[in-house]
Amino acid sequence: MRICICGGGNLGHVCAGFLANRGHQVSILTTKPERWSQTIGVVAPDGSFKGKLAQVSSRPEEVIPQAEIVLVCLPGFAIHDELTKIKPYLSKNSLVGTVVSSTGFFFEAFEVLPSDIALFGFQRVPFISRIIEYGQKAELKGYKESLHVAIEQTENKESVRVVLEQLFEKPVTLAGSFYEVSLSNSNPILHPSRLYTMWRDWQPGIVYPHNPQFYAEWTLEASTLLLQMDDEFQSLLKKLGLKEGCIPPILDYYESTDADSLTQKLRSIKAFQNISSPMKAVEGGFIPDFSSRYFTEDFPYGMRFIVETAQKHHVSIPTTENIYQWGLSKIGE
Repeated sequence: MRICICGGGNLGHVCAGFLANRGHQVSILTTKPERWSQTIGVVAPDGSFKGKLAQVSSRPEEVIPQAEIVLVCLPGFAIHDELTKIKPYLSKNSLVGTVVSSTGFFFEAFEVLPSDIALFGFQRVPFISRIIEYGQKAELKGYKESLHVAIEQTENKESVRVVLEQLFEKPVTLAGSFYEVSLSNSNPILHPSRLYTMWRDWQPGIVYPHNPQFYAEWTLEASTLLLQMDDEFQSLLKKLGLKEGCIPPILDYYESTDADSLTQKLRSIKAFQNISSPMKAVEGGFIPDFSSRYFTEDFPYGMRFIVETAQKHHVSIPTTENIYQWGLSKIGE
């Protein structure tokens, strides 16, 4: 298939290499085309492979018109502008989607794109990814066993589901509502629970002696807070009338029974090892990096949609709102 990937982040690299290696005609729309090789190498748990790219460009008119599928691999803050940029070059047969929907893709796409453009969005990313060398090589750190996708603005949802299943070579199930993939108890509350418990008392002038591992040193306090937010999240899903279990509770997803076992589980996940906390080095140690995507993505383009949807439907989520306001204040700083 002819696929255009928008964005040059971790997932953009791995998706490009993975899909091109499978024989698809993959193009990249990026602001840095000069830094890309025509071949992307991917290091995976089951062996390394390479994918040859068809075209790399910063000009949407060069790569969008011929694309059957446009795959957005961008942070939340960039989605609106990217959709606006590609809109004039889409055909009515274009299929536009995102690797992860919890950063506002459907909310933005409904506003920007015509109602006859078919949309899709995964609930969770298909791969755990990391760039090794920009535009050249990336690491596929882990596969998901199955994928859950919402498909909107088309009557041919089943055919789109089958295409996605073939592309990513994993079972794909269809969501009953875009809310199932747009509202997430993954990163939008997972990351903030850890950030808040580490740095809720931080003030300018405080310097920490070391940068802790984000998951390998996960704490019981962070797990307890995460479960409190997940309880609020599940109450919102119930109010929205979504199918029970469509977004599994945190304990179910991580095969845990309580905060203690959840803590041990998060500490032990192999793909999460060696991930440091979002900090920057200063004289004498480290301080939180509030420009990190852990802040600029997960609060205003993740947790925000939970909070706004809860307010719209008059669902009380005080713990989540408190941490959301804290995160926004830190981004301001």
